[in-house]
Amino acid sequence: MRIIFMGTPDFAIPTLDALVGAGHEIVAVYSQPPRPAGRGKADRPTPVHARAEALGLPVRTPVSLKGEEERAAFGDLRADVAVVAAYGLILPRAILACPRMGCLNVHGSLLPRWRGAAPVQRAILAGDRETGITIMRMEAGLDTGPMLAKWTTPVARKTAGELTDELAQAGGALMVRVLADLDAFPPEVQPDDGVTYAAKIDKAESRLDLTRAAGEVERQVRAFNPVPGAWISLGGERIKVLAANVEEAGGAPGTILDDRLLVACGKGSVRPMVVQRAGKGAMSATEMLRGFAVAPGTVVDPR
Repeated sequence: MRIIFMGTPDFAIPTLDALVGAGHEIVAVYSQPPRPAGRGKADRPTPVHARAEALGLPVRTPVSLKGEEERAAFGDLRADVAVVAAYGLILPRAILACPRMGCLNVHGSLLPRWRGAAPVQRAILAGDRETGITIMRMEAGLDTGPMLAKWTTPVARKTAGELTDELAQAGGALMVRVLADLDAFPPEVQPDDGVTYAAKIDKAESRLDLTRAAGEVERQVRAFNPVPGAWISLGGERIKVLAANVEEAGGAPGTILDDRLLVACGKGSVRPMVVQRAGKGAMSATEMLRGFAVAPGTVVDPR
């Protein structure tokens, strides 16, 4: 098929690679524009942009797709289908109508649960037992289009980074299967029951709320690993918590209960296992405590 691919972050790369590997003709790759990054604040292309160039594919980076000029350029590609994976820009109705077979989206949840920007993190935070990938035909609403196929996996104790990588690989494979025989995947209208929205993650959410039950706090740790990184404040220093275990011991929320950094929560406690101090690499809590003593009874600001 003649395919327009539209994606921006690392999550989208396995789908692009899978389409190329399946022998489809990628007539153009759309990605968000390069943005300042790093110490020098030089413009840096998105991960999909960089991958597309490495594959020798033409890349387009419009700021918006709303203008008639962009719609005409999109339509002139005469694509059979557009494949979208975490593109990050709104596709107007005129764009959605251009490809002969419409626009198909790789979405990182089991729709209609977790429509929106941060489905992986929201699934972990909510304590969902499972999540997955949905291939859907796009329409003007936010992830409201009919579903063509799903793939499911347990959330278990996975971090957002681990789960995102797993879903990205599965999404690419599932999209290739769907495109190989579209007639075998009749569209199914999303039910009204079970609709939830995955709001974009606010950095303020990454500070561990120790007034919550320990299980919820541990889910914060996994949901914000690797970014933006869950954290607590100790001795005026921000300490990222990259992995933690739940324990039963209790106390006033935020109180350090032993000399191995067990922290009391609203119910139960969490023991940070992997931490990171500002400007340093990740390390075990045991390693950190050798040079950064935290006495039992110390109180972390619970909010």
